[in-house]
Amino acid sequence: MNKKVLFIPLAIFLILAATFATQLVKNQHGDDPTKLESVLIGKPVPQFRLEDLVEPGKLYDQAIFKGEPLLLNVWATWCPTCYAEHQYLNQLASQGVKIIGMNYKDDRNKAVGWLNDLGNPYLISLFDGNGMLGLDLGVYGAPETFVIDAAGVIRYRHVGDVNPRNWAETLEPLYKQLVQEAKQ
Repeated sequence: MNKKVLFIPLAIFLILAATFATQLVKNQHGDDPTKLESVLIGKPVPQFRLEDLVEPGKLYDQAIFKGEPLLLNVWATWCPTCYAEHQYLNQLASQGVKIIGMNYKDDRNKAVGWLNDLGNPYLISLFDGNGMLGLDLGVYGAPETFVIDAAGVIRYRHVGDVNPRNWAETLEPLYKQLVQEAKQ
């Protein structure tokens, strides 16, 4: 057997190790692994027609995202992180933050029970049972939160829970800026 052939697996291993090490170093220097760029940043919310979670038959479309800045929170009862963030979303809503919820690939009855038991921070609760709007938004799991301006344009995508730290550092400044812009 040719000795050069024996070094190919070693070379592949070293290249992969160097790649992973580079990514680790980047993450230690401030890159946020939960920040996923979205091709929809700067574009309107995709067109859709979805039912209200609580009132089947009541339909909404993308027009609900126009008029004032708001958050679109993607959540599900099967998502433990969604449970962890829910109390904070209730707190934000009580402070006047406008939030639309999108229940994603879930059981409608469980989701309605969840809101009845844990409180409902949402102005509107969309039911995306088959995940089609989620697919159009590029959602790959829950929770995810989108910051949407008064024109219905997606300005930011946050993957993971909304909590006091990331609200204060990232989401709140952008939300407040959009509220100010909408008043002008």
